Formats: sequence, C-alpha cells, structure tokens
Amino acid sequence: MFNDTQGAMAIATDSSSSLSSLAQAWAKRYITTLNTTAVAEDAPEVVAPRLLSELRNASIKAWQRTEGFLAAEMIRHGIAAELVDPWAISKDIHDIYQRTLKLYQDHKSTQQMTAKVASAISEVRARYTAVDPRVIGFVSMQFHHTGLLLLEAAPESQRGILGSFFKVIDDHLYMPLHRAYEAAANYDYDAPALQLVRHLLPQSTAIATRICERVAALNPKHRCFSGSLSQPSVRVSSIRDVEMFQIYLWVCLLEQRLEALQRELFPLCLMLYPSLNVTWELVFQMVHLLGKEIETCAADHDTSVFIPYYLALRDMFDPKIFQGLL
Repeated sequence: MFNDTQGAMAIATDSSSSLSSLAQAWAKRYITTLNTTAVAEDAPEVVAPRLLSELRNASIKAWQRTEGFLAAEMIRHGIAAELVDPWAISKDIHDIYQRTLKLYQDHKSTQQMTAKVASAISEVRARYTAVDPRVIGFVSMQFHHTGLLLLEAAPESQRGILGSFFKVIDDHLYMPLHRAYEAAANYDYDAPALQLVRHLLPQSTAIATRICERVAALNPKHRCFSGSLSQPSVRVSSIRDVEMFQIYLWVCLLEQRLEALQRELFPLCLMLYPSLNVTWELVFQMVHLLGKEIETCAADHDTSVFIPYYLALRDMFDPKIFQGLL
C-alpha cells in the first residue's frame, strides 16, 4: 500500500515538474525582453486609474473596429450570430484588463502578472473555442484593439511595460498555451518531445522575428491590410502569428494528434488571412522557414518526434489546395 502511494506521488511529482518546466520556459521570454532599466515619468498609481476610466470607451471603439472588419467573414463562414456576444466579450475584456492594470499599479513584474492572470485568460479562451474555435478570432481581435487604444491613452514612458503586460493577454488568447502545459504534464521530465519543446519555447520570439524579417525581405512590395510587411504594427502581428504557429505545433506534438491544427488553427487562418490580405504563398513561405529554423535551433535534439506534425502543417497550407477555392 505504501509503495503504491509512493508511486502515485512520484507520478504526480513528474507531471507537476513537466508542467512547471514548460510554463517557466515560456515566462523566460518576458524576463529576457523586458527593459527593467527604464525610469517611468508617470507613476503607475496615477496611470492605472486613468486607463481604467478609459476602458469602457476603448472597449466600445474596439468592438466597432472588430465587427466592421469581421462581419462579412462571419456571414461568409456561416458562424452563428449568437456565438459572438459583444456584451459577454466586453465583460471578459473588462475583467481581465482590470486585473492586469491593478497588477501594473502594484508594480508587479510581467512574470508575476503572467502567473496571476494566465489561467483566467486561458479559461476565457477555452470557453469561446469550445463550440466554434473561429469565435476566438473575434475575441482576440477585440482584446487586441482594446489594448492598442489603452496604450494610445497611456504616457509614452509607460507604453513599454504596459505593452509587455498586454502582450501576455494577446499571447494567451491567440495561442493554446494552457493546452500545451496540460499536455506536458503527461510526460516524464526527460521525454524527447518535452525536451524539444522546453528547448525551443524560450526561443519562440527570436525564431518568429527572424522568419518575419526574412519574409519581409523576400516580399518588399507586398502590402497587408495594415501596410507593408516591414511596418511596425504589421511586424508585431506577424511575429505573434509565427509564435502562434509554433505553439500549435507543440500542442500537436505533446498531444500526439493533429486536432489542434485541423480544428482550430486552420479554420481560424481561413477566416482571418484573406481579409488581412495575407496570401497563402506568404503563409507557406513562413511555414517553410519555420521548419528550417527549428532544424537549426534544435540540432542537438531529437526532432524525429516533431517531423510528422510539421509535415502535416506544411501540407495543410500548401497554396495549391486553395487554387480555385478561395
């Protein structure tokens, strides 16, 4: 009996260790990129209440942008109107931004903020993707535009730290991070798949940045909805999208199935990218470069466990399958 108990405790410890290690790897991104030496001109105690008072107005303006942009896609893709509830989305936005601004006001770090709100954001994401994963496109865009409007209302000296806080929200809404953490809990700490993900996860932003720079250089004349590929706002969104592709790959690898790609990522891209003037040739180019980057960055790791899922992703976004269909 005692041996059984000790075995169960060991399994629980291994699962907890695997989950914790993956979460810590993701959190390191923020620590390494956050500029902690900047001196704020305006105190967070003053800025946070001001932004909270702007939150309702920002949410209204953001929804006008989101609805105007995606209304036609909602009809074209047959998304039921009752699934996209602006009041419910606005409440979720208010709750999460309120918690985030309170943490900012209390001088918490980005890592502390991640620990406090990531779970709540993941719950929001899970709720909206449960019935139709495409709905997360509306929710994520609404959160994103609300954050942009709040940043515009913030003092320039505070936009760096606030932007880092708001990126946590963006990341956890766009990317199935919590799903990756849960899948990681099923692995031993030294499992090849988990070792590979743990090695590559902290590099996700650097990998995405290099890929976006390369794609922009190869396509200097291409213009997306918001401008050229080298324009700062387009560059930020592009980097986030390449990070998102990486996380979906890791979810598939850790879950050992393609469901996340097939049911979530592909339908979401199918809805958003044509409206953003992101061509399938651009997406395929990005996926190709992603494979090259992972091959280089993980040269000392076993990538054989990853290859089937990468090949599935590449085949899924082959421009040839879209010819005559879209």
